[in-house]
Amino acid sequence: MPGAPNRPPEAAPAPPPVVAVPPERKALRRLVPSHVALLIDTWKGPLSPDLLNPLEKAEAAYAASDFSGASAALDVLSVRLAEPRWPSIPEPFRLLKVQIFAPMPPAWDPDHALPAPEKEARRARKEAEGQLALATGCVAWASQHGISTGDLAPLLESARSELAQEGVPSAFYERIDALWSALRPRLPRPKSAVARAPVAPPPETEVEEA
Repeated sequence: MPGAPNRPPEAAPAPPPVVAVPPERKALRRLVPSHVALLIDTWKGPLSPDLLNPLEKAEAAYAASDFSGASAALDVLSVRLAEPRWPSIPEPFRLLKVQIFAPMPPAWDPDHALPAPEKEARRARKEAEGQLALATGCVAWASQHGISTGDLAPLLESARSELAQEGVPSAFYERIDALWSALRPRLPRPKSAVARAPVAPPPETEVEEA
């Protein structure tokens, strides 16, 4: 309209601030799905110590409240899972493998020009979607292998409903963390390769002199 004052465009609402994750929760969200990933039917026979040892170190560190040590051991496991010598694990457990990205110019990244808060909000949303996928896969595996999931299914569905909203509601991780805490003590230990006992040398025989 002629003569009307120019109005600045309305600013989009800022994304909610991302709350720092306590280290024990951060470790738990990786520990339980990593444990299930070593129990799935993809692995035929006992597990290699290269896979089992990092998981056992992570479990021991978590039990001792050494959450940074647990995360470090899980970092080792994520690298091991990405090695080509193992069978290909199915989705969603591939999310646990270390991500290796091909180098590319920043301009090729569609999120590169976004403001930092929005970029962080997108990262948090993607991480939450990964947690939901892992929780779905873990509960499905547990129910198929005789592990009680009657109390886990409602938590999973509630988390799914929370994530249907925009952003990542705090109630989403309340459900997810409760699910991981409840499932962890129910998981069996993955099968380990049994070390063979050393073969004893044959007894020496005395040669009689003629």
